[in-house]
Amino acid sequence: MHPKNITANGITEHVLVCLSSSPTNRKIIDEAADLAKAFSAQFTALYVAQSQEDNLLPDDQKRLQNNIRHAEDRGAAITTVIGDNISEQIAEFARISGVTKIVIGRSNTKRYHFWEKQTVTEQLIAIAPNIDIYIIPDSKTDIKESRRKNLTEQIIPTPKELLVTAGILIAMTILGLCFSRLGFTESNIITVYILGVLLNAILTRSHFCSLISSLCSVLFFNFIFTEPRFTFHAYEPGYSVTFVIMLFAALITGSLAYRLKDSARESARGAYRTKVLFDTNQLLQKSRTYDDVLQVMANQVILLLDKDVIIYSVKNDKLGTGYVYAKDAEGNNTPCPDKSETEVVEWVLENKKRAGATTKVFPKAKCLYMAIRISGTVYGIMGIRVEKDTLTSFEYSVLMSILGEGALALENLDNAKAKEEATIVAQKEKLRADLLRTISHDLRTPLTSISGNASNLCNHHQMLDEATKMQMYSDIYDDSDWLIQLVENLLSVTRIENGEMQLNKAPEDLGDVVDEALKHIDRNSSEHNIEACHSKELIIADIDAKLITQVIINIVNNAIKYTQAGSTIKIEYGNEGEMVKVLISDNGPGMDEKTKEHAFDMFYSGQNRIADGKRSMGIGLALCKSVIEAHGGSISISDNDPSGCIFTFYLEKGAVAINE
Repeated sequence: MHPKNITANGITEHVLVCLSSSPTNRKIIDEAADLAKAFSAQFTALYVAQSQEDNLLPDDQKRLQNNIRHAEDRGAAITTVIGDNISEQIAEFARISGVTKIVIGRSNTKRYHFWEKQTVTEQLIAIAPNIDIYIIPDSKTDIKESRRKNLTEQIIPTPKELLVTAGILIAMTILGLCFSRLGFTESNIITVYILGVLLNAILTRSHFCSLISSLCSVLFFNFIFTEPRFTFHAYEPGYSVTFVIMLFAALITGSLAYRLKDSARESARGAYRTKVLFDTNQLLQKSRTYDDVLQVMANQVILLLDKDVIIYSVKNDKLGTGYVYAKDAEGNNTPCPDKSETEVVEWVLENKKRAGATTKVFPKAKCLYMAIRISGTVYGIMGIRVEKDTLTSFEYSVLMSILGEGALALENLDNAKAKEEATIVAQKEKLRADLLRTISHDLRTPLTSISGNASNLCNHHQMLDEATKMQMYSDIYDDSDWLIQLVENLLSVTRIENGEMQLNKAPEDLGDVVDEALKHIDRNSSEHNIEACHSKELIIADIDAKLITQVIINIVNNAIKYTQAGSTIKIEYGNEGEMVKVLISDNGPGMDEKTKEHAFDMFYSGQNRIADGKRSMGIGLALCKSVIEAHGGSISISDNDPSGCIFTFYLEKGAVAINE
């Protein structure tokens, strides 16, 4: 089954609409949006920024921004590229992005002479023959006329540029006079004037200044440096050719200088955009929380626009608190004190479109608000205090990229959190399954033994001698005691897994805790030598006495279970720095490295067991580790010399008041 944006031939449909400052560009955008909807295609709006369009008329600039916003409102992904040849930029983007259909407007302007440059539409048809191109007539305006207006604005120089041009001409003339007095040839003086034209092109923006500089350079050279001097006549017939060549050289030099300057400016802007986005991506990858991501986004937008930023978090489609990230606050954020624009923010959240300042929706708002969203999910609302300053197409393009990167980072955090929660749930389910499986197997043996012995005592007590009865009583007691200890451990494990274990910590004499634990150890302890080496000084630990007692019981019972009869089990304790150290050692067969590595794992039981020993569920030592770590301590296993194991755990030292 094909996805909805894939045709029967397996080709992904991708519609591209070309943006411009034309008033009828909205119509073209609507046509492209309807086409994308009809084909269930991916929809992209492309704007090709040319260097000369930095000086768009205010009305054209405003129209361009409105068209970009309209395209985004219709569901288009906005992309901006920079280049002088619009048709080549469109074709290259279409090739790289897999565009199958291009929607572009066509002006009413016609070419009346064969030497006039082809229109963008004609060039695009020629260089992209394999792409479906939909041409929408642009009947309400003449784009070329608009470009002529822009060109006129660019030609008219400012007074400052005229002064710079005049100053350079005077300086080059003085330098030429110096060269003439020093006996340099006229070709050197021509080079000086060409240098002046080059400097003029670098220091001014108006092409008219370059034209003035070129013409005046030829006239000054003719008037001052050719015979007869101080006239526009020339004795040598070859000077006319020299003047023409000098004029063309100056014009070409000036034109190339302007192009290089424009290219350098656009390269700098492109490099700046790349750096901002790269830094944003790097910083977002290091972010581990929602607040970190929002802080990075705010800092990058402030770096781009030098304006205050307000961000409202959104969780479960509910609007959270707004925080102001001031451009002069050095990364600190404070709750937003202005509640008057909440209506605008809620509208943006509901409609997933921009609103506020410089838009038609809530235009009187102080900020421009945009949704931080991806795949229809809104993760936050960003407000930029633009007042009445309209963002340029370059700023808007970088801003949308930052918002997209931020939304993707927030989505990844959500996915990571969901994955972590799913892992925890799976672990809990596995624990429950292991617990049930282990209980079903391990409880059957002692319960069967208790049931069988009790049945024999009830039905055949008259035929049993006293020794047999006592043995059966003893077996019932041992199995019951094992079950009681098991239930205690199970209840403790359940509380720990559910996070319900409450520590009632208090300063306790560790000697009393050890003595209490020895009262409740396995009855088989009589077959072993158990030594409690009490310290001569008072050892106080800040502990929950009941839980630590259970830890000591579990470790001692583990030693009784896995060591041979007659072995020695020793309990030692004492202060070590700011902690209390407890050692429980035995001289049994010990553990291999694999068993020591997994000894504290849930439901793991070692392979070293004595004959006829009861099977262990493998939760006693796991419980010990959980209890010790809950107390802020640690537990480990090491080898005893020459044989056996040493269990070592640390507890926090307790303090006792004098009146105690």
